[in-house]
Amino acid sequence: MAEDHRAKTYRLMLLRHAKSAWPDGVPDHDRPLGDRGRKAAPLVGAYMERKGLIPGLAIVSTARRAQETWTLVKGILPPPIPARETRDIYEVAAPAILTAIRAVDPAIRNLIVVGHNPGMEDLAHLLAGSGRQEALARMRQKFPTAALAVFEFDGSSWEDLAAGGCRLIDFVTPRQLG
Repeated sequence: MAEDHRAKTYRLMLLRHAKSAWPDGVPDHDRPLGDRGRKAAPLVGAYMERKGLIPGLAIVSTARRAQETWTLVKGILPPPIPARETRDIYEVAAPAILTAIRAVDPAIRNLIVVGHNPGMEDLAHLLAGSGRQEALARMRQKFPTAALAVFEFDGSSWEDLAAGGCRLIDFVTPRQLG
């Protein structure tokens, strides 16, 4: 059977980890969520569920706060959602996150990445070529903890993801949700 090279719509969700705690003597990678983060992450999960933003795969940083964020978000979503845990998106710039995304199987059409700033915010700014003006303005102003940016692009695989090539279809923060 011939491979289908027609353009398809891909959806990318970038989720910055929820607000973390800063316990004394705990290495950055091992910092847990704080109270605010434990409240915010389920709000984002509930929003995703209401809007039908159900990923087929999650790429999640191995940092504890990102893992805890994803656990709380996915607990609201219909299972199962496979996750790929990787240190490759911890403390890295936008191009490294983009590389991880481009390696995803093209059969996966809805992807969430749970990571950290500044890489997540920089990647969101890099990808946004068009979209809802109000959402673009809010995203460019601030990308706080537990913020979710939802992009779409047309292509034949994740390798087609390019700077300025995405439509920002939604941007939501915990403050808007509760």
